[in-house]
Amino acid sequence: MGARSSGAESMEPRALLLTQKPEPMALFAFFQTILLLVSLSLRTCQSEVLSEPLPLTPESLDVSINSAQRCLHLQWRVHSLAYHQELKMVFQIEISRINTSNVIWVDYYSTTVKWNQVLHWSWESELPLECATHFVRIRSRVDDARVPEPRFWSNWSSWKEVNEQNSLGHKASSVFPVDKLVEEGSNVTICYISRSHQNNVSCYLDGVRMHVEQLDPNVSAFHVNNVAFVRETGTNIFCEMDPKDDAGTVLFVSKVLEEPKDFSCETQDFKTLHCTWDPGSDTSLVRKQPYQSYTLFESFSGEKRLCEHKNWCDWQIAQDSQEMYNFTLVAENYLRKRSVNILFNLTHRVRPMTPKVFFKNISATNATMTWRVHSTGNHRTLLCQIELHGEGKVIQHNASIKVNGEYLLSELEPDTQYMARVHCGDANHFWKWSEWSGENFTTLEAAPSEAPDVWRDVKSELGNRTVTLFWKPLSKSHANGKIRFYNVIVENLDKPSELEPVPIPAPANHTKLALDQCSYRIHVTANNSVGTSPASVIVISGDPGNQVEEERVNVTADGFSLSWKPQSGDVTGYVVEWCDRPQDGSCDLQWENLGPNTTSTVISSDAFRPGVRYNFRIYGISTKRIAYLLEQKTGYSQELAPLVNPQVVMSNLTSHSFTLSWKDYPTETQRSFIRGYHVYLKPKEGQCHPGFEKAALSDNSVCCKYKIDKPEQKTFVVENLQPESIYEFFVTPFTSVGEGPLDAFTKVTTPDEHSHLLIRIILPTVFCVVLIMIVCYLNSQWMKEKCYPDIPDPYKSSVLSLIKSKENPHLTIMSVKDCIPDAIEVINKPEGSKIQFSGTRNSLTETEITKPAYLYLLPAEKNYSGPGPCICFENFTYNQAASNSGSCGHVPVPPTAPSQRGLLTSLENLLKALEKNYMNSQGEIPAGETTLNYVSQLASPMSGDKDSLPTDPPVPALCSEYKMQMAIPLGLASPPLSENSSVSSVTLLDQGDHHH
Repeated sequence: MGARSSGAESMEPRALLLTQKPEPMALFAFFQTILLLVSLSLRTCQSEVLSEPLPLTPESLDVSINSAQRCLHLQWRVHSLAYHQELKMVFQIEISRINTSNVIWVDYYSTTVKWNQVLHWSWESELPLECATHFVRIRSRVDDARVPEPRFWSNWSSWKEVNEQNSLGHKASSVFPVDKLVEEGSNVTICYISRSHQNNVSCYLDGVRMHVEQLDPNVSAFHVNNVAFVRETGTNIFCEMDPKDDAGTVLFVSKVLEEPKDFSCETQDFKTLHCTWDPGSDTSLVRKQPYQSYTLFESFSGEKRLCEHKNWCDWQIAQDSQEMYNFTLVAENYLRKRSVNILFNLTHRVRPMTPKVFFKNISATNATMTWRVHSTGNHRTLLCQIELHGEGKVIQHNASIKVNGEYLLSELEPDTQYMARVHCGDANHFWKWSEWSGENFTTLEAAPSEAPDVWRDVKSELGNRTVTLFWKPLSKSHANGKIRFYNVIVENLDKPSELEPVPIPAPANHTKLALDQCSYRIHVTANNSVGTSPASVIVISGDPGNQVEEERVNVTADGFSLSWKPQSGDVTGYVVEWCDRPQDGSCDLQWENLGPNTTSTVISSDAFRPGVRYNFRIYGISTKRIAYLLEQKTGYSQELAPLVNPQVVMSNLTSHSFTLSWKDYPTETQRSFIRGYHVYLKPKEGQCHPGFEKAALSDNSVCCKYKIDKPEQKTFVVENLQPESIYEFFVTPFTSVGEGPLDAFTKVTTPDEHSHLLIRIILPTVFCVVLIMIVCYLNSQWMKEKCYPDIPDPYKSSVLSLIKSKENPHLTIMSVKDCIPDAIEVINKPEGSKIQFSGTRNSLTETEITKPAYLYLLPAEKNYSGPGPCICFENFTYNQAASNSGSCGHVPVPPTAPSQRGLLTSLENLLKALEKNYMNSQGEIPAGETTLNYVSQLASPMSGDKDSLPTDPPVPALCSEYKMQMAIPLGLASPPLSENSSVSSVTLLDQGDHHH
């Protein structure tokens, strides 16, 4: 109180002074007092406010929606805050989904609040806002240190409803978000909204069914964590509840925007900065097109430039001689931003321009290279690097220049193409080399510097020699240009003559020479457009040389290892000769020259093949350039098992042994060195013979094997065999890598022990029979005439010449009347039998057939003095029936006693009976009646027709010596005659009895 009073008293006089005339010092004191009182009053008022809790409830809450970003944007004010008052406050925000009781998010937002300030806050939802209704409310609390405790929360604002489903329209169903763009690796929530209540919803992400969660009767949702990039056209999403209620959308997934790498800037002309960087993965998509954009910002000048390219951008250098630059490169797409920064001095980022290169004064071994670099400002010193590429080598040189450069390239190879290039950099503050700049050039040709490598192949035939001369092409370093031809000069050492070169056009590498037995010296040179190489000399001696034995060569992993004995001091070198492809028939001769101190070498070639035999010849070269054979070697780069077995011949087969033999193989067909042969034998009894051992074959069969260790042995005798037994065998060679293939066995059967005796008997017998058959065949005509002559032709009979009739001059068949027998002997047949005669070859039918008897006509008197008797006799050869004539050969008659005899009545009756019988055809002969059936020996088989017989036979003439056959039937017989009868008697005989 005292303080308040003293203060009042002191004020009163000051107030009184106002009525008085003011002074300057008094006025100053007065205003100072007034200001102090005002300040004290304001502080007192403020302290009273802070000491009381104020109801600072948020008001004017407004919520806006960004569906594409799935964001809720909130703004509000605090109206109860005093004018010019600032307080630090905390706001609690609650967000509910579907209903106010389902709070899904609680957040606290702290800030300093001013009077009448609009506050902002945003919230991003995982679930698309179209999928459910959201509710928002807010309350506040003072969080200022000037406000004493306790501090209380204000009342909640009323719930603010946010519903985006009203914008869906009248669609039956929808899927959200629609065509959403997200980064790879993001988490996405997808919802399916249907107008009807959902019971069984199926959702698919790029064909894969997802687990669906039911949010309310009309909304289902599923989550996709760490979404992957599938394709630029997006990932398909499809949901359905039934075939009539379905919907879908596309989820676009882009690559994550990367921070630019290797960002740098440089200049070549101090006018433009060229900035480059690596943009990384492209995030652009085909449909959504979230293009990456790049912006260049320079902080010292404050300038900004939007770059047109993704990986470079040009910046114009200011003319105010700015040296320091601070660039920020910002990469941005639809989803995020990235940035990098560089700071540099312009003079330290100089990269010279690409030089311009020229060549001059090119010769066979030298060339001058010149280049020019455009100005980089103030004629800066440049360090240049030159590279020379040629013959597989790179040579580098350095030079320091201002603008123009020159360098001499020396020690070059003639006729060689080179490439020389150069690049330069700043010598003071080196930053980068310029781009390479180069040109190709070719040096000029020079004469060949080395003689060609020459060898020969000599073949002698009939006193002449064919020499094939070979040479190897010169290497490029020795040819010094393109070889156009080779000159070959042949000099006869025994008969000197004028020498003339024979040009062989390149690229030929051999020629053939026909030489005699004299000695020759051959010169070979190579020529190009500039000159001739040194000559290569080789001598072909008239001496055929010595023959040496062939030895086997050792083979290593590197090739054929050859060695030989050193020769005397007059040897100037050695030559190893071989053929690369001996199996092809073409030799392709190869050789290798070696020095005089060399006694071994290893021959390798890509042409060497396994299983091929190679022959090597080692020659010594004398001081006179004469080659003489030292050694012969043979071997395989790799031995292989034989492919074929020898052709085996089996001989000398006996009951206890047989011999096997085979020929040698040609050397060209051998795939390895044959060390011997295996003889395989399968005996019937299964027991191996002495010298054989049991062996299992590749087909798991067991047999006996005999080993022949000598490859030169080509025969083998298999002994101790059993007679009449079956054996199987085959022969195969064996080598160090295996034996030949398993061929089919050959079977052999041993003969009986006595079979050779039978052969000794049978062979002579067979020989004799064959000889007799040959003799008989050669004498068949004679045998036929003697044993079975041809039937005579009656039309050609000589008897006809004796029978000539004036009435019938064409008579060709002899009639019965022409022959008058002097005696007939008849054999009768008992009565009561009937004989039926048929045609040709007909059978005989009778009541009782007995042995036939035959009629013989014999002369009765020995002193018959006629021209010759006509005698009828039995002839079995001609006893044949005439075809279709009704006549037969023999007439069987019944046997009677030898004593029964009868005489013919007369000769005339006999002839009549004979004629009658001749005219009759076949028929029955009554018992007791004798008929005569006669077949002429002269009758033709075709003259059997009785109608063709002559009706008026000619007058009989005397018979000739021709003998005819007659058969007289029994009807011709007459009663017995007396012994004094003058006619011939007829005698009846049984078979086997002959009475005359």
